[in-house]
Amino acid sequence: MLQESNRVELKEKLNEKLEREICAFLNNREGGVLYIGVADDGAIIGVSDADTLQKKVAERIRDNLLPSALGLYDVTSEEMDGKTVIKVIVSSGTEKPYYIKEKGMSSAGCFIRVGTTVQPMSTSMIDELYSKRLRNQTLRNIPSPRQDLTFSQLKIYYEERGLALNDK
Repeated sequence: MLQESNRVELKEKLNEKLEREICAFLNNREGGVLYIGVADDGAIIGVSDADTLQKKVAERIRDNLLPSALGLYDVTSEEMDGKTVIKVIVSSGTEKPYYIKEKGMSSAGCFIRVGTTVQPMSTSMIDELYSKRLRNQTLRNIPSPRQDLTFSQLKIYYEERGLALNDK
């Protein structure tokens, strides 16, 4: 039976708190999992029209949270006790603090998971996370995704065009 914890949130149905929950997991050290179609006591309720619900969840995360969390979450359906539930798996974000777009980067828009609850972040916590994000984003601190610093791609490019690449 499922039980709420600092990494698991249960919701009977999709409600207005979705963005707060996802935001809190993105700002958490370990991320978390949100189940829709499961009561607070762990009873499996299920959802109807799982495909539409999955799309709605993904769109709300995409459209209502900043910075973009694309690639940090997955929305799937899962069978439990013969019923379909929605499972939203959220990784810890790399560009903290995450916040609800319409509320801004403030205590009204930034949340963190504390035990089984979602709490607004303090201004000092928001400032600290934001300054860490800025420190890590100077060009000299961003590792190149391509570490094979050879001229092999340039050689292929030249050869395709019938040009010669010399040692200079």
